[in-house]
Order: sequence, then structure tokens, then C-alpha cells
Amino acid sequence: MTIERKIREHLHEEAETMECPPAISKRIEQSYYQYLQRKRSEKPMKKRVIGGIVAAAFLIPTAAFAAPALIEMLTRTPMTAEQVKVDEVGKAALEKLYSAFPETRSFEIVDASYLGEAPADSTKKQAIQTSIALQEKGGAGKKISLTIGVTGKIDSVIQENWEEKPVSSLTNQEIKEKVNNLIDKMYGSIDGYEVSMEPMGEPNQKTFLLNYIEKGSQIPFYQVFVKDNRIDVTLHGGERTPSNLVKVEGFFTRDGKPDTFADSFLNDENLFSLLNMSPTELKQELAKGKSVVEVAASKNVSKQQVIDVIAKTQVEKELQADQNGASVSNHVKEQMMKALEPKVVHVIEHKSETPAKN
Repeated sequence: MTIERKIREHLHEEAETMECPPAISKRIEQSYYQYLQRKRSEKPMKKRVIGGIVAAAFLIPTAAFAAPALIEMLTRTPMTAEQVKVDEVGKAALEKLYSAFPETRSFEIVDASYLGEAPADSTKKQAIQTSIALQEKGGAGKKISLTIGVTGKIDSVIQENWEEKPVSSLTNQEIKEKVNNLIDKMYGSIDGYEVSMEPMGEPNQKTFLLNYIEKGSQIPFYQVFVKDNRIDVTLHGGERTPSNLVKVEGFFTRDGKPDTFADSFLNDENLFSLLNMSPTELKQELAKGKSVVEVAASKNVSKQQVIDVIAKTQVEKELQADQNGASVSNHVKEQMMKALEPKVVHVIEHKSETPAKN
């Protein structure tokens, strides 16, 4: 019997004996229906199926990158079109979209949800994230999706089926023009940005990654994925190097290049202070095949201390990057830090591969 089959049978046995908490059952049902875009009148999932999902969630140690999806499945709440239109965050995002692409005023809101506390209720704290998807009437044709962060910024835009043929089938120059137009209308001029474009995956998949980087920045300001007839833009905000902080590239590498994602987390002066070491010293220790957690342990610093320091810095960067000066409560900041934990853990537990000794 294969290990996969053993795990599957064990999960089925566990699911049979589990009583799924009503609150979690409701969350899973909502997420399931939302994903499949089913009508609310349809029958709920069987308890056995729900139990199996919950059993898998508790019994299988998931990878760090899968954790945010699980968190969202259990905490994301659907919104109606009416709720979006009376919500301050939703209204502002829609007005921005309508101004950029006037034709979307006739689109229908086909999907909307929030992560955190109710954004449409002024007596409640802000939502960590709000998502809105609009599509041409009739359920087909052009579609555009927005993800709005806690400060009200539009963190990502996904444009689907806006061209007669797949965007990825166009020439590189034509693809850049389409992406430039989307960024220009939703965020502003791209003058002053350096653009790199590279294929991703297998050659026949026609998937491209574009990075828009400001001069003097360490990480992309905009990162874009183009696949089939879809353009997915994410606002990272870039990061200029402060004059009082010497940054190091390549704490870890990926495909022979510095891992900018890890660098953006580990280039943290509060982390260096906690570990009582310089960026260069940390890089040297990691090059020996150690993880950040192991380096911290050698300094009598706990894993949770490292997580808290990095997550706090990342949240503060996110809030400082907001141009509207929006303020959030400590409770929302704590929620944001909690949501970041899986990503932080993924970075601080990673180890560089060291060459095998003969």
C-alpha cells in the first residue's frame, strides 16, 4: 500500500469520528460556494466531506505557502454588491476603477469578500483585506478583480479576457504595452521604472514575469504575471535603501540569483539588533547551511521573537507606504502580523544548500 493511500484512508477514518464545529462548517461552506460561484439555495456539503477537509487541515502539516490560503478559507466572509457599494473601502476602490476604465461602470459585481472584521460597519475595526471582482453582464467576457489592503490601497489588479486573443501570445513589446497601460491607469505613470521581463516555467506554457523597479530600490515596485489572457499586477511598493542601513543581497539564492523575497524580510535592522550581529555576519552564518532560527538559537533568541520582530517591521512598512495616512488599531496590526507569520516562518526556517564534501 502506498504512503498516499495510507494517509488517505487514515484521514477518512479520522473524519468519520470527528464532529466538525458549526462555526468552521459554516466558514468552509461559504468558501466552497464562493469558489464555485454557486447559488445560496444549493444544498450544503455533507458533514462527512466537511469532516474530511477539517481532518486534513489539522492532521497534515502543510507547507508555509499553503497556510495563508487555509487561514483565508476559515476567516474570509462574502459580501453582497450592496455591501460593497456602502463600504468606504469598496466605494473608493470602485471609483478608482471606474475612473481608470469607464466601461466597468456597467459591469456586475460577481464576487466580493473581506478578511478580518466587517468593513461595512463603522462600529467595527477595519478589514485586513477586501476583494472585489467585476465582470461584463452575462457572466462572460471581460473581468477585473481588485484586492484592497488595510490602508485602502489597491494591492493587486487582475485583468482577464480583455483582448481578442491571449495576451501571452503577443510579442514581448505588445505585452509590455498592455501591462504599462494597466499600471498607468490604475496606479499612475511608470516613467522612471526599469522593466525586466522573463519567461516562467516551460517554454510552451507562455507565462511571463515582469518586474518594475525604481532606481535605487532593492525589490520591485510592481510585479506582474502574464499567462493566457490574464494580467496579474501586484503592488509591492519597492524599497529604497536608507542611508543609515547597509543592506546585503542574497541571504539566500534562487536559480543562482539573490532571493529578493527573503532579502526583503531579512534586511531588517531590528532583526540585526535582536541577533546582535551585522547583515554580513548573518549572511555568512546562513551560507554555512544554517537557518535563521538556528542562528537565533545560538544567540539565545527564540523563534517567536524572530517572527514577531520581522512581522512587525513588515506591517509597519505596509502602513507607512500608504499615501492617505490612514491609521489602524493595534488589534488590526496584530491581525496583520498573524497573517504574515507563515511567510516569515518559511523564510527563517529555510536553509541554503551547501556543496557536498568529497
